Amino acid sequence: MLTLFNYNWQVRREWFQWCRSLPNEELKRQRTGGLGNILRTLAHIIDVECSWIRAIQGRPDVAIDLDAYDTIGKVEDLSNQYQSEVMDYLNSHAIEEENGMVQPSWMDGTYEKGRILRHLIAHEIHHIGQLSIWSREMDIEPVSASLIDRDI
Repeated sequence: MLTLFNYNWQVRREWFQWCRSLPNEELKRQRTGGLGNILRTLAHIIDVECSWIRAIQGRPDVAIDLDAYDTIGKVEDLSNQYQSEVMDYLNSHAIEEENGMVQPSWMDGTYEKGRILRHLIAHEIHHIGQLSIWSREMDIEPVSASLIDRDI
């Protein structure tokens, strides 16, 4: 599972680089689908990842105001800030714990830790697909999503 998190983080960093080639107005432009714009979508990916990992750990959720991350630099800083938390958890994660149940503070119901981790992987891939669509709508080549061609 760590390979897929590393894949997502590598692709995310490449999207940050991709974003640096565009004016900030383009990154904040309202679009159809996703969370409405590129910066909000990237911040949302990070917010969800952090929230679920904290729920698994029994730690309080941190409310992230997506609109406060209005430059690619701020979004990248947010990613770097929380990625170490996620990595620390994943490095200490034991497969035997995956059936443990988690009750997130923001919703009803309980969920298995392993299912949450797989959801986080799929969630990021889903939103990266949205970024790829927007990229093509701008006639710009998107970041490659290929796992095969990556050194992970």
